[in-house]
Amino acid sequence: MRTENTSFIDRRFAAFRFAFAGIATLFRTQAHSWIHLVATVAVVVVALICAVDRLEWCLLIFSISLVWLAEAINTAVEFTVDLASPEFHETAGKAKDVAAGAVLIAAATAAIIGLIVLGPHLWRLVFP
Repeated sequence: MRTENTSFIDRRFAAFRFAFAGIATLFRTQAHSWIHLVATVAVVVVALICAVDRLEWCLLIFSISLVWLAEAINTAVEFTVDLASPEFHETAGKAKDVAAGAVLIAAATAAIIGLIVLGPHLWRLVFP
């Protein structure tokens, strides 16, 4: 909440607090966020072991971020739809389904990019 006595810096810190509270809500309320976290850690560990190059890191980080963004937006859509339509409504259900579909598309895209980037490295590790 902005008041005349609130400094620019205080408002920025408040914005970060709200953002971190949102991330905490994501983990408290969404079981899939924990699956995404395990996948994120696994990809980072494999990428470190395989010593991927800078471009490959960029692709992996972009892919991971895409999934996290989709999951966060999906969660925001779900909360908003539940607030606007607490009882079942077909259109509300469709909105939630489309948002969930976006997460699936992002996760599938990230998996494909992960295979393209990490697959050759893993192949060389397993079959030198």
